Amino acid sequence: MKKTILYTLLVGTMLTATSCDQEYLNPSAASETQVTTDINGLITLCNGLQYRYSSTRAGVIYTAITASGLSTKELTVLNAGNGDEEQLRIGGANVTPNNGILRNLWAQNQLVKANADLILKSVATVSGDAGTKSGITAYASIFRALALGTIAQFWEKLPVTTGDNAVFVTRDDALKEAIRTLETAATTLTATPVSSTFTLRIVAGVDLANTIQALIARYSLMVGDNAKALAAANKVDLTKKSSFNFDDATQNPMFFNTFGNRNVTEPVNATLGLPEALRPVAADKRLAFYLSNPAGVASGGINLGRASFFTANNAAIPVYLPGEIQLIKAEASARTNDLVGATTALNAVLTKTTDAWGIGAGLPAYSGANTADALLTEIYRQRCIELFLSGLKLEDSRRFNRLAPVAGNAASQVERTRTFYPYPLIEKDNNRANTPADPAI
Repeated sequence: MKKTILYTLLVGTMLTATSCDQEYLNPSAASETQVTTDINGLITLCNGLQYRYSSTRAGVIYTAITASGLSTKELTVLNAGNGDEEQLRIGGANVTPNNGILRNLWAQNQLVKANADLILKSVATVSGDAGTKSGITAYASIFRALALGTIAQFWEKLPVTTGDNAVFVTRDDALKEAIRTLETAATTLTATPVSSTFTLRIVAGVDLANTIQALIARYSLMVGDNAKALAAANKVDLTKKSSFNFDDATQNPMFFNTFGNRNVTEPVNATLGLPEALRPVAADKRLAFYLSNPAGVASGGINLGRASFFTANNAAIPVYLPGEIQLIKAEASARTNDLVGATTALNAVLTKTTDAWGIGAGLPAYSGANTADALLTEIYRQRCIELFLSGLKLEDSRRFNRLAPVAGNAASQVERTRTFYPYPLIEKDNNRANTPADPAI
C-alpha cells in the first residue's frame, strides 16, 4: 500500500474528553512535524485511530461486521440496490476486487495501521511524562494489532509495513506481528502505569490492560498457539468492559447505517442463520438480546429489527466480550485435549445468566459426548450465538472447517459463501509487483 499519513478531522472536538484548559493541535492545520513531536498531537492522533476504526459506513466496524455477516449467512440484504452487500451475500466469483465494502475494509485498516506506526515511532522522541507515553504506546499498539488482525481475518496475505510496493506476508505472520506488538505494549504498561494526563485526554471506553490480553488470546487462537491463547485469556478481568463509544456526532455505525433505517441488511432469520444441527434452542436468553423479534416473522415479513449493541446512535460496541474469552479458554483447552478445562469454560458460557454486558444464556450445562471433536462442535455453536454479528464468524468458519463453497457442496448446504476475499483494486493498482493472485473462493 502507498504510504499515507492520516490526520483525522474532528477528533479534537468530537472524540476527546477534555477540560476547558486543555489545548490540542488541529491535525488538519498542523504539519507532520508539529503533530508527531508534540505529546498533545500524538494523543490527538490516538483519538483519530478510534474514529477511523469505529465510525462511519466506511470504517472497520461496519465493513468487518457486514462482510463477515453476509459471507457466513448471519445477515441478508434487504435492498438489492446495495450491490456491494449483495455480492458478498451471494459469494463465490460474484465478489469482485472493486467491491466497495472490501475496498474500505482494506484501506481503513491500512490507514489505522499506518497512523499507529507513526505514533509508535514518534512517542519515544517527544517530551512528556513516562505514564502518558505508556498510555500512548498501549493505545496505538492495540489499534495496530486490531488493524493487522482484522485484515488477516479476511485475506490470505497482507503487508505489515507501510511504504511503496510493500511486501506481503502470510496471514499467520501478520497475526504473529500483531501479537508481538501487543506483548511489547503489555510489558510497557506493566513497567509504567498510565498517567491521569493520558486517561483524561483519550476518548473513554477502551480498557488498555484487559484489551491487550484479550487480543493476544484472540490472535494466538487464530494462529494455533493454544497455550499462549489460554494464558492470555486467563489474565482478562471478565468483570470489566472495553468498548468503542459513540454519541450523536460520532454515531454507532451499525445503528446509523443498518438497524436504524432497515434498508441495507438485517439478520437472516430467527435462528441466526445457523444450520439445523447448530441452531439455538428457544430457551436461549441470547436470542432476545440479539434480536428484537426472536419469534421471527412479522406482518411485513421477517423483521428482526435492531440487535444487541446496535440499538441507538450512542450505543457502545464491545472490543471483546467476556463470552469470547471463556470460549477461547474452552477451545484452547479442547485443542490440547484438556477436556475437563474445556467443559468448565464452555459451561461458564452456557449457564451464565448475565455478564458485564448483560448477556446470559441461562441454559443447562453441557451434556454431550466427552470427546474433543464433540466439544469443539459445541464451542463453535456457542461462538456463533454468543458472538453474533461480531465480525469474527468468517474466521471461525474456516478454523472449525465448516462447509465451504467448493465442488460437491450444494449452495444451500454451505455455511460460508467465501473463504478468503479478492484483493482490492486500490492495492492492485498501487502495488502491482507484490499483490498476490486472488483466491478462487
